[in-house]
Amino acid sequence: MGETNQPPPPPPVAAPPSMMPMPMMAPAVGAGAIHPPHEQFHHLAYCVHSNPSWVQVAALAFLHYLVMLGSTVMLASTIVPAMGGNAGDKARVIQSFLFMSGINTMLQTLIGTRLPTIMNASFAFVVPVLSIARDIDSNDFTNNHQRFLHTMRTTQGALIVASILNMILGFSTIWGAYAKKFSPVIMTPVVCVVGLGLFELGFPQVGKCVEIGLPMLILAVIVQQYVPRYFSHIHERITYLFERYSLLLCIGIVWAFAAILTAAGAYNHVSPKTQQHCRTDKSFLMSSAPWIKIPYPFQWGTPIFTAGHSFGMMGAVLVGAFESTGAHFATARLAGATPPPGHVLSRSVGLQGIGMFLEGIFGAPAGSSVSVENIGLLGLTKIGSRRVIQISTGFMIFFSIFGNPFVHAFGCLEFFFLLFC
Repeated sequence: MGETNQPPPPPPVAAPPSMMPMPMMAPAVGAGAIHPPHEQFHHLAYCVHSNPSWVQVAALAFLHYLVMLGSTVMLASTIVPAMGGNAGDKARVIQSFLFMSGINTMLQTLIGTRLPTIMNASFAFVVPVLSIARDIDSNDFTNNHQRFLHTMRTTQGALIVASILNMILGFSTIWGAYAKKFSPVIMTPVVCVVGLGLFELGFPQVGKCVEIGLPMLILAVIVQQYVPRYFSHIHERITYLFERYSLLLCIGIVWAFAAILTAAGAYNHVSPKTQQHCRTDKSFLMSSAPWIKIPYPFQWGTPIFTAGHSFGMMGAVLVGAFESTGAHFATARLAGATPPPGHVLSRSVGLQGIGMFLEGIFGAPAGSSVSVENIGLLGLTKIGSRRVIQISTGFMIFFSIFGNPFVHAFGCLEFFFLLFC
């Protein structure tokens, strides 16, 4: 039999690579959500989860404290004289505001929305507080201090009752269900109205001392917007120093200018009202503030509960909830975070109600909402770190207890109005 030539067997073919999709790596714990670039704020240096160095954190936290201090002093200067209080009463009210702002801010940054927002006394409560002050007849008291104490106790009672409304709306998730209907078409006007509505409170006060107010505003715009571009070719560090700390620089320069005018006698022969706004030694806050004063529950006396005043205060509580909701969306945009969902807004409003309840107990005559001026500072510094806001609460609580050394370091009211603007 002859042999047949068989072709060699083909070599083994390698198995084709698997087409199974590779498993996606989970983001690191605490890294936060990943956003498309178009949702981020342009030129943002630090987002809500990232932190600058501790030196920068301390400096920026102190700057946030100064900005919220301006609105705090403005609010106290508006309502305390109408209630019959003197400079000493105003200093104690400011310390109570600062103490509760620190507590409420820490609650919101740790449990609430966890956004870099500062909770501060809201101007929405000016109308109901002044209404309570007008309803109380001064003829029923022997002096203004007794009238002030009675007005404070009535305001405390109204605030305690009204705060329950926010707690119900928040913790029942009613506010979150309503917030789901918020769209950019709705939220944009709300944020604009909340921010622009505060202009009428600060800028007319700045005009009461033009020689200090106008140079401060012009210098702030020049240092913040134009000086960094001029020095950008020298070194990058100089640029971001001017961008982040321009407000501190402007405060130092204009404060020195105001002190020189005061020492030179420029305000010796002007009206007392002009002296109070322009001189660096006429606010009487520093001399009236106690060296050490810890705010404690019912420091003004037992609260007085009245139905009419409580219902009036509920309107301010609702306004504060709307303000805070719009401000949370603006903060999320400037801090590089996602817009807060409905359940987060509900939790925030509920905690805001708890904060107002505590404010009524500790003797703060107005409830709190998100500080809009501090949101503007996030846009100026381009730093949305949550740690900065949490460290600023330390300054608030410290200077609310040790009030005399520095909590009222600025002598003239004009600086508080300028910081607010």
